[in-house]
Amino acid sequence: MRRMIKIDNVSKKMGNQNILNNVSLQVHDGEIMVLLGPSGCGKTTLLKIIAGLLKQDSGNIIINNNIINDFPSKERNMGFVFQDYALFPHKNVYDNIAFGLKLRKVPENEINIKINEIMEILEIDHLKDKKIPQLSGGQKQRVALARALVIDPDVLLLDEPLSALDPILREKLREELKTILNTLGVTGIYVTHDLTEAMILGDNVAVMNNGIIQQIEKPDDIFYHPKNEFVAEFVGVKNILKGRIFEYDGEDVIITINNPNLKAPFNIKVNNYPIFERKKEKEISLCIHPEEIKLNNVKNGENNIKGKIINIFPNGSVLKVVLDIGGMELYAITTRNLLKYGINDEVWISFNKGAPHPMCGKRCKTPNRELLCKCKPPQESLDIAQ
Repeated sequence: MRRMIKIDNVSKKMGNQNILNNVSLQVHDGEIMVLLGPSGCGKTTLLKIIAGLLKQDSGNIIINNNIINDFPSKERNMGFVFQDYALFPHKNVYDNIAFGLKLRKVPENEINIKINEIMEILEIDHLKDKKIPQLSGGQKQRVALARALVIDPDVLLLDEPLSALDPILREKLREELKTILNTLGVTGIYVTHDLTEAMILGDNVAVMNNGIIQQIEKPDDIFYHPKNEFVAEFVGVKNILKGRIFEYDGEDVIITINNPNLKAPFNIKVNNYPIFERKKEKEISLCIHPEEIKLNNVKNGENNIKGKIINIFPNGSVLKVVLDIGGMELYAITTRNLLKYGINDEVWISFNKGAPHPMCGKRCKTPNRELLCKCKPPQESLDIAQ
C-alpha cells in the first residue's frame, strides 16, 4: 500500500502568537521529510497536530487522500518517537514495544510475531526482558523506534530522537537510522535543528522560521542553493554579498557589491544569475560558500579582491580563515597543508564566476500555496529586461 501525507494550509495560534502560518507540504510514499529550523519555529507543534495531540485552527491533515482532522490520535495510525522516548520504566522492552498493539487489541500470537520481527530488524532481541532503566541511550532509542514501527504506521513521526545522546553515539545512530528507514521504506517526518542530521536523514528538507516554511528542497539544494538570507545563515553560509546589477557582459552579469560595512564598493562577475531577474540597478543578494574562496599572493582567477587575514580557527579537519576586505568580512575554508599565510598577511581573494549563488527569493506555486522555489528562468521568458 502506498502511503502519503499532505499538510494543507495548516495554521495554529497560541494566545496572541502565530505558531504556524499556513504551512503546506507533502510527503510521498517511502520518503523522509525533515523539518529543520531553530527552537520555537513551529516544528514540534506541527508534528503534534499531525499526530492528533493538538488541534489546528485551520487547514487540513490528509493521509492517503483522506482528511483526518477529526480523527482522535489513536485512530490516525501514526508512529511517534518522542524526544525523551516516553518509554515505560516499569515495563520490560517486550511490553514497551507491545503497548500500541495491545491498544489495538491485536491477538497475542500476532503481537509476538510482530515484536520478534521488529526486534530482529533493530537488533534488540537480546534485550526483550530488560527493564528500561537498564538500557543505554542508544538502546532506548531503538526500543522507542521499534514501538513506533511495530504498529505498521502510515506515517512515522520523529521529534529530535537523537538530541539526548552524546555526540559520538549520535553520529553513529543517525547513520544506522538512515539505513533502517530506507530498508523498511518508511514514510516519515523528522524534526531537528541539526543541519548534519537533516542532510543525512532527509530525502527532502523543509526549513522553517516563525511558523513559515522558508524553503523545501533536496538537502544539497538547501545547503548549496539557499533562497533567502535566513536559510543561508541557518545552514552556515556567512558569505552574503549585497549589491546591485551594474551591467551585462555576454553571458555574465557584473554586480557592484555594496555591503553596509564596505568602505568602497567593488565589482564581481557572475554567470549564473537568472536571466528573468536581470534588471540594471536591481538590488540583489548573493552567497558564496567558504570552500569556493581561494587565497593567493597574486591575482588568480575570474574575481579578485585584495584583503587581509584577521583570524584563523580550527574547524574539525579544516581551518576557517576570516578575511577583511575593506571593512567587510569573508570566510574561507582550507587545510593546514594548503594555508601558506598567517594572521595580518595581505592576500588576494579569488573565486570563479559560478561560485556566487543568487538568493532570488522567487516564488512558485505548489498545489496549495506559494513556496520559495529554484531560481530557474521560465522557458518562455528569456529576454533580458534592461
